[in-house]
Amino acid sequence: MIKCVILDDELLAISYLKLLCEQIDNVEVVKAFNDPKVFLNEIENIDCNVCILDIEMPGMNGLQVAELISGSKKIIFTTAYKEYAAEAFDLNVVDYVRKPIKKERLIQAFEKAKELVQNPPKKDFIEWNTNIGKTVIFTDQIAYIKTSEIDSRDKDIILNDGTNIVLKNLNFKNLLEMLPSKDFAQVNKKEIIALSSIKVFSTNEIITTILTENDHFLKLQIGESYKSPLMEMFGK
Repeated sequence: MIKCVILDDELLAISYLKLLCEQIDNVEVVKAFNDPKVFLNEIENIDCNVCILDIEMPGMNGLQVAELISGSKKIIFTTAYKEYAAEAFDLNVVDYVRKPIKKERLIQAFEKAKELVQNPPKKDFIEWNTNIGKTVIFTDQIAYIKTSEIDSRDKDIILNDGTNIVLKNLNFKNLLEMLPSKDFAQVNKKEIIALSSIKVFSTNEIITTILTENDHFLKLQIGESYKSPLMEMFGK
């Protein structure tokens, strides 16, 4: 099932696009927005896998919006202007659909999105929006991830060499979908650990190989709802 969110500054365009989507099997419009800022404030908390973005919008265009969305959302651009095509595909989007949108062309775009949602490409690195801009991070270099104490929408990522990078506006659900499931585990509501960083573990606590500022090994408390999945990962 494709669950999509629409962003277009024109209400008539939204209504028309919703009408087309309702005529396509296995496509559900979860929500629609006509304001990019409101969209960005809410999108990471919406259960969807595809975003349909208009490019030409006042204040902030669709290309700028796309750069701020986490990589877990597949993007289909819509626009009446062909000159944006090259820039759109530089963002590695699913498709670029010219207005006026035809149902058959939209179906093609959703078929591409469905393939990517069901069979995501396997990568050993991920490109994220971070406090230092677009950043490619190799997953085997990640030691530990926690919710930022400054802004809970952000996540602090600690690399094996101690480097600290802030992932911008990304929730744990989407984050875990991006990470190799065999290599990472969520231990409580605020922390994810790379299995390679686990030194010792019990049913209640994990001692990691990560050193704190006091040169002690970082200890993580295992949340009740996370115990069973963790034990299963280790065959317990």
